[in-house]
Amino acid sequence: MLLDELTAALPSDLVVSDPDVVATYLHDEAEWAAYDAPLAVVRPRTADDVAAVVAFCARHAVPVVPRGAGTGLSGGANSVRGCVIVSMEAMSSIVEIDELERLAVVQPGVVNDDLRAACAERGLWYPPDPASSPWSTIGGNVATNAGGLCCVKYGVTRDYVLALQVVTGTGDTVRLGRRTAKGVAGYDLAGLMVGSEGTLGIVTEITVKLRPMRDPERTVAGYFDSIVDAGRAVEAVAAAGLTPSALELVDRQCLLAVDAWKNMGLAVDANVVLLGRVDTPGEVGDAEAEKMRACFAEAGATWSVHSTDQDEADALFAARRLAYPAVERLGPVLTEDVCVPKRAVPEMLSRIEQIAERHDTVIANIAHAGDGNLHPLLITPRGDDAARARAQAAFADIIDSALELGGTVTGEHGIGLLKMDGLAAELDPVVMAMHRSIKDALDPHGIMNPGKVIPLLA
Repeated sequence: MLLDELTAALPSDLVVSDPDVVATYLHDEAEWAAYDAPLAVVRPRTADDVAAVVAFCARHAVPVVPRGAGTGLSGGANSVRGCVIVSMEAMSSIVEIDELERLAVVQPGVVNDDLRAACAERGLWYPPDPASSPWSTIGGNVATNAGGLCCVKYGVTRDYVLALQVVTGTGDTVRLGRRTAKGVAGYDLAGLMVGSEGTLGIVTEITVKLRPMRDPERTVAGYFDSIVDAGRAVEAVAAAGLTPSALELVDRQCLLAVDAWKNMGLAVDANVVLLGRVDTPGEVGDAEAEKMRACFAEAGATWSVHSTDQDEADALFAARRLAYPAVERLGPVLTEDVCVPKRAVPEMLSRIEQIAERHDTVIANIAHAGDGNLHPLLITPRGDDAARARAQAAFADIIDSALELGGTVTGEHGIGLLKMDGLAAELDPVVMAMHRSIKDALDPHGIMNPGKVIPLLA
């Protein structure tokens, strides 16, 4: 029996087969993404444990599904029939923080905010900050190339990954990348692994570069009646040559949902709020903040201010981070993740409004607006199959519109299960064939998170 063989090949306490416990590992947060019953869950403590699991699965043609904290929104961590789910939760050590080299070495189960807090104690900063940073893990962030609020200025996870330890689809443990500030020896295989969603191997250690702690940020808020006007303000900020440290959009539906959940006392009389921040020090930063406020006003803001109330500013940004879980309390939420050029943000937001009306679907909006990464949240009543079908049609139309405007189907959530059709529409067939060739070379047995990202050939 396969389960008995797996248990015999590993320390017995690593293998979980109790149905009630296994049920908590079956899927991530992607609404309506398919999942199936696994063989077992394994919770490894070392890279050797991971290698033993993959080697076992390669011998027996058993699928392997890596899993971080399960906060993903594309179905990338969903179980497939008969697979072994490899949960990285026990590999949660910060191995090293090197202040001289400004780098950290961590295991994949380290929570993003925990790494950031540990770095802050040394006067250092790890910038990638997805809204899920209090819960999501660095391994999961690497798997999807996660971004976050400050990536408009400081970049996404791939920009900070220096080196990885990876267990390949053949069960080999390899080190990719380097610890040096520069290095161009061979292909960038570490970069290739970032965003591969566990389809090429399982990351067991991550070396990331760090930055010095930055200066305090200045916050600019703008209220808008129209989401399209807010989009024009985003375009205006870019046209003015500003690079904000954050530029976030959140609509009234999301703010009301947060307030109903957390009772934060948010007093916002606007349909859409833009929240901008700059972290340039001194008088230059003050001037940039005022320039951003002027961009908001000229684009049609009904009210705009360079905030001097830090508590109020922090509350609005906290509400932005809580928007998704708050809206999720209203009913099943299908979350989009398209990214378009900044000049196309107003048109894309207008199209989202039209799509919502055309499909009779409630769509709330949050966005990393400064870099064109939009997160329309398609909300449906529980148990309403017709509304679900309309939402799925709207989801597809949003992807089509983003591609028509020169965008991409995912900015940071990954392809997983939900975006495979979109990926096929975005990539040239020759490029898709290149993807398949890489997958075949690094996962010759076809066991690594199969059926995700790259569609299986018939």
